Amino acid sequence: MPITLLWAVDVYGRVYSLSTAGQQWERCDDMLLELKRISAGKGRCWGIGCDHHVYLNMMPSEASIRYKEETYENQRWNPVDSFTDTLLPTDRWPWSDVTGANPQPLHGFQLPSRSWEWEGDWYVDQSCGEPSQAGAWEYAVDFPANFSPDKKWNSCVRRRRWIRYRRYVAQGSWAKIPLESPSKQLLPLCDISCGGWEMSDQSGRYPYLWGVSQQGQVWYREGIHPRVPEGSTWEEVEVPKEVAQLSAGPGDLLWAVLWDGNLLVRKGLSLDSPSGTLWVEVESPGKESEALHVAVGVGVVWVVTKDYKVWFRRGVNSYNPCGSGWISIGGEMLMVDVGLNDQVWAVGEDRGLYFRMGVTPAEPSGSGWIPVLAQWGGGREAALPSRRACDPSARRNEAPQPSSVFSCSDSDSELGPAASKDAPMLEAAAPSVVPLGGEDTPAAPPKAEDGPPGPKPLIPSSDSFINSLVSDRGDRTSASPQPAVVEEGKEPAPVLPAPEAGGHDVPWMNVDLEGAQAATGNSAAAAACFDLGSLETSQGIGEEDGPVWAWLSGGGCDVDAASQISWLSPTGPLTSSVSLTPVQSSAWSEQQRHQEQREEISRKPLERSNSVWVRQGALRWWRDWRPQRWLDTGVALEQSTRADGRKDSIFFVYYTQYDEKKHLQVFINEVTALVPVLRDGLYAFAVYTVQRTKQRWPLVLAAQTEKDMNDWLSLLSDCCCECRGITGPPSRQALWSTTSKGDVMVHEPSFSLETTANALASDLMFWRQVPGHMRCVESNCLGLVWGIGWDGTAWVYSGRSGPQDHPGEAAALHQQTDVRSVHVYENQRWNPMTGYTDKGLPTDRPMWSDESGLKECTKGSTHPPSPQWSWVSEWAVDHAVPGGTDKDGWQYAADFPATFQGHKTMKDFVRRRRWTRRCKITLRGPWLQVPPIALSDISLMPCLAQSRMEQVPVWALNDKGDVLCRLGVSAENPAGGSWLHVGTDQPFKSISIGGANQVWAIARDGEVFYRGSVSPQNPAGECWYHIPSPPRQTLRQLSVGRTSVFAVDDNSNLWYRQGVTPSYPQGSSWELISNNVTKVSVGPLDQVWIIADGVPGFPTETPGAVCHRLGVGPMKPKGQSWDYGIGGGWEHISVRGNSVEAPRVPHTPAPGPAQSPLPQRAATQANGSAVEV
Repeated sequence: MPITLLWAVDVYGRVYSLSTAGQQWERCDDMLLELKRISAGKGRCWGIGCDHHVYLNMMPSEASIRYKEETYENQRWNPVDSFTDTLLPTDRWPWSDVTGANPQPLHGFQLPSRSWEWEGDWYVDQSCGEPSQAGAWEYAVDFPANFSPDKKWNSCVRRRRWIRYRRYVAQGSWAKIPLESPSKQLLPLCDISCGGWEMSDQSGRYPYLWGVSQQGQVWYREGIHPRVPEGSTWEEVEVPKEVAQLSAGPGDLLWAVLWDGNLLVRKGLSLDSPSGTLWVEVESPGKESEALHVAVGVGVVWVVTKDYKVWFRRGVNSYNPCGSGWISIGGEMLMVDVGLNDQVWAVGEDRGLYFRMGVTPAEPSGSGWIPVLAQWGGGREAALPSRRACDPSARRNEAPQPSSVFSCSDSDSELGPAASKDAPMLEAAAPSVVPLGGEDTPAAPPKAEDGPPGPKPLIPSSDSFINSLVSDRGDRTSASPQPAVVEEGKEPAPVLPAPEAGGHDVPWMNVDLEGAQAATGNSAAAAACFDLGSLETSQGIGEEDGPVWAWLSGGGCDVDAASQISWLSPTGPLTSSVSLTPVQSSAWSEQQRHQEQREEISRKPLERSNSVWVRQGALRWWRDWRPQRWLDTGVALEQSTRADGRKDSIFFVYYTQYDEKKHLQVFINEVTALVPVLRDGLYAFAVYTVQRTKQRWPLVLAAQTEKDMNDWLSLLSDCCCECRGITGPPSRQALWSTTSKGDVMVHEPSFSLETTANALASDLMFWRQVPGHMRCVESNCLGLVWGIGWDGTAWVYSGRSGPQDHPGEAAALHQQTDVRSVHVYENQRWNPMTGYTDKGLPTDRPMWSDESGLKECTKGSTHPPSPQWSWVSEWAVDHAVPGGTDKDGWQYAADFPATFQGHKTMKDFVRRRRWTRRCKITLRGPWLQVPPIALSDISLMPCLAQSRMEQVPVWALNDKGDVLCRLGVSAENPAGGSWLHVGTDQPFKSISIGGANQVWAIARDGEVFYRGSVSPQNPAGECWYHIPSPPRQTLRQLSVGRTSVFAVDDNSNLWYRQGVTPSYPQGSSWELISNNVTKVSVGPLDQVWIIADGVPGFPTETPGAVCHRLGVGPMKPKGQSWDYGIGGGWEHISVRGNSVEAPRVPHTPAPGPAQSPLPQRAATQANGSAVEV
């Protein structure tokens, strides 16, 4: 790591530097130079002096800074004198620049400042012409033209270049920069900030140096270059309000503090637009406390408010310079500065220097403050004020120091020669103070004879006008200075003679001594102080016990969280889990000498700090507007942890559109689902929020690898669950669902989900993913969950339901495989000449397409559903197609589209056949395989939460349509023991068991059957009862609840079975409820949920949306309306485990006599629930 410097200024204006390889502070060689503000960058440090001039200190380097001045000598040929400097009136100047537009005679070049000197005289550049040719001329036909070293017969003009070098000789010292401005007079500056080196182009040009005048104007310095470190001119930037202080980051961030305490953000900073494009105002972190100071890094913004509280801005970067919110950080500071690597330095309220520990790209807010423990003078530490600066009794013995001696004529102290006796003492808030002794009682107040209390420390500004704007600490009254008391045996402190009252300025004196008096007068009440001894050599004023700091800059100090710096070694309780205020850090330094007190202090609780954690990466984002395409974007997940442990997170997506930086942000507490999706064969997933669910416009992102996608899904899902307080595996009442991709999703229900008055909206439901791959999943409230893969394999959930027994315990993951088939259709049309051929009509579908015929799909262009799948077979003709095929696998129809059949007729002019290929996926999940029969449908009997069942009835259909009953299934043995075959006359395709052992099934021809006499003693029942289907409809799936039966037909219509009662469980008739339904699930409370084929108003959305039936109740079992939730590619839903009932509000009878003369009747039991009859 290179050796770099930390710069600091004390309250007397003296400048110091601390090397990362050194041990002690070094004062600037120029003893007369005194600065008010400094701003360091890579290899340089800028400052503002008491004379309001800007100073620059370039770090010494092996390579000197040289600048080449050049000018061109131009001549024209004439027949008399040959080539001469007598040119035509329309020609360029005899001495000009390379363009010829600007005159540049040799005597017109002047040194820009005293920091430069000429290395030699002017000489001709021999590299332009031929080396052997005298004069090194270049020839051309005329001005302007292409010059060449060859002289031709038509060469009428010539030129040659003269060069002279100047060298920068002020490296390692402070050089004054002139305050010229070509457009407007530059007013005295009160603040300065440099940055932008990370935006530099190949030439290393610095985009900007910014300054603030005393009238609140903003200026920036142009022309800063490695060969021109001073820059060229100042240009004013218009601001909407007066600015008090600003900070420029190494990138394109610029923030400013206004006089009213709010902040300004400059947008549009770039190399092409170094002054930016517009200002955006940002409110102060606290409503009652305005901003006092701001510091900017590459992607961070720190702010100190007037109450000395430190704040961190969330979500700040080049794409979002304004950020998204404020986070309070522990510690009381006068100012902060962000250096290289976004490391944070600060001047504490006790005038000590501090470093923010633990600042990393993943945790930009750090974890705690530690003091800068560097040596001062003869081996003494100067991190904190010494005993002489802290003890009022010691200060009384020093000679008086009138403020007029140390003040410039253009700015005065805010508090006058002395502070009011009522000025508050410097002390931290009660929760942040660490007591020094073992007693809990507060220390006694100082006696009156100890002298008047010192003033409250002011902000480190040397301009009283700015002080009056940003400082509102206490009343300002004047008091006479105290007489000096010389301590016995000690010499009085040296006093500089007062200058004569001539009205002239003292150019080398600072004016910030009110801050020094405040710090020396009040540090005893704020922190423990220790005696560091006295200097053996003579020192200037304020140097006896080390500097009292007013300003620092770490912009040129290259350190990070892993750096091993001797003066940045944390000791004691400064751990990463706590944040110490400067008062606590000062107290801890004193306690190192008192072991017994340190042990007692370490047992006291310390104030926890807010922190920010960031995870960054790169993903591709599907821009869902024209032109629709994938964009390479940067993403970041920012999580904020409050002092009380609460967390909130924001997910950012950064992209560039038409050279303009933009961003999207998603609050994690608004995320409703993270769903892997099939999109262009990429590792893609969709992020749903409430608003995006309503708009049917999810945020689709894709990763480069499967690991990256899984990492981001896991990270985002964990944050979502954490902010909602969801831990552990799904509960017994959870809603289960699967997507068309095969992912398993779970929702944790609440009491408001099924309430009749104010039901929870379906788009507010949060779905999380459970590892596994299923075609359908069924559950009940006893914690039993069964699933069926796409290949028919039965799986049972092996994770724990409900809260985990031990923290951190996770469900065991087992290897799971699934196989599914991918289909393409070969289409042909008949013509009289060649018969069936692949030459169709222009209006026909593609000759190779999907089932709908809308999308062209060939065998060569068809890939597995996602990169997680791999082929396990070759393409083959599929004969198992609904409707049948001939021996070659063809199906025939009259035209596209139409109903296809397996035999050819005279009217069939088109045909198709399906090709299939199998692919396989292997993953790990909390699922155990139930061998050996492949299933097509399964159903578990729903029950109420308070139910107790020794064995749970489980009915299923195998891939051949046979009905099976699983025996021995219980909460302790969810997989059961064996299958019991139930005889049928024909194969079935759907089965469901409801309350009171009601078993309903649908045959493959669409007929409905009811199984009679099913009971715990006779789990297989006795016989099947045929139930008529709806007229002219073929049912395909049904679901039975406690008392309700719903079914779906082939035309996506939803039907309700009327008249189902305990005495007549078959019901009486079917009633049409709705259309646009693909799957239905009826829960133990007769709640109705469906998978809708589409959402009204969004025809382009992928089929499959979760939908909830509203208004379902005992008196209205059919419900009233639909509430559409998350959608786009959902395959199956099961609410059969959700028996969470909304709390019933007791009915208050109306006053007066009863409305009905009939007496109350006793409640009877029906289907496990008490009802009135």
